[in-house]
Amino acid sequence: MHPAGLAAAGTPRQPSKRRIPVSQPSMGDPHQLFDDTSSAQSRGYGAQRAPSGLGYPAASASPQAAFLADPVSNMAMAYGSSLAAQGKELVDKNIDRFIPVTKLKYYFAVDTMYVGKKLGLLFFPYLHQDWEVQYQQDTPVAPRFDVNAPDLYIPAMAFITYVLVAGLALGTQDRFSPDLLGLQASSALAWLTLEVLAILLSLYLVTVNTDLTTIDLVAFLGYKYVGMIGGVLMGLLFGKIGYYLVLGWCCVSIFVFMIRTLRLKILAEAAAEGVPVRGARNQLRMYLTMAVAAAQPLLMYWLTFHLVR
Repeated sequence: MHPAGLAAAGTPRQPSKRRIPVSQPSMGDPHQLFDDTSSAQSRGYGAQRAPSGLGYPAASASPQAAFLADPVSNMAMAYGSSLAAQGKELVDKNIDRFIPVTKLKYYFAVDTMYVGKKLGLLFFPYLHQDWEVQYQQDTPVAPRFDVNAPDLYIPAMAFITYVLVAGLALGTQDRFSPDLLGLQASSALAWLTLEVLAILLSLYLVTVNTDLTTIDLVAFLGYKYVGMIGGVLMGLLFGKIGYYLVLGWCCVSIFVFMIRTLRLKILAEAAAEGVPVRGARNQLRMYLTMAVAAAQPLLMYWLTFHLVR
């Protein structure tokens, strides 16, 4: 054999020096090549991947996991909801201090039948016999069940209608202006406020223990706007003669209405207290009732006479 071939055959073969590829680092290796520069939302999405490290999102996250994923925003949301609930509860508790919403609902509990009967009572109080307010378990029934109960629906609507009719009367006389109409409305409100304050002060000075509330007074004193509307409308249609005839009838009617209504509120309490009928305190209460009733026709004329020419 060839010597070179023998040498090659006798020498053991050296192992091959091929490079073996280094194993790839696992996904959990902290020494990664690139930093994660995605947004916070992307990082949150990446944080929800499966623990296997294959990059697939988790099937579903429980509420506890969602809270742990973003605890700050969830705590802020819960705190805000708690504050809103506390604020609503505080408003509901304190609103009745300044605006008796619950009581006002009672005075607007009317229907069409009640409004018709009440208007008839205001124009024709001479035909009515029973003026007692009905009670149910020491609580007056709603106005729609008792025509004698005071309400705020008719006074409120009558006041608005009075302002509109006053604007119509001023317009027919070429004297209409927004300032003059506003002065008319503010004057009516100012007189109503003075009336209520004067009556409350008088009741305090005379020491009358009555269930007559401030809202009751506003309701009873507001009924005069109904007669004022009738007088002005008749004045526009038939001149001063129609104005004085209708207004005179309405003035007498409101006087009788107030006497018979307030008599039960003021004088009946005195009788229940055992005050003598001819006593000095009872006489003062009777004079107060007469004064309140007599003031209504005077104000009705004062607030309407300049609207008819």
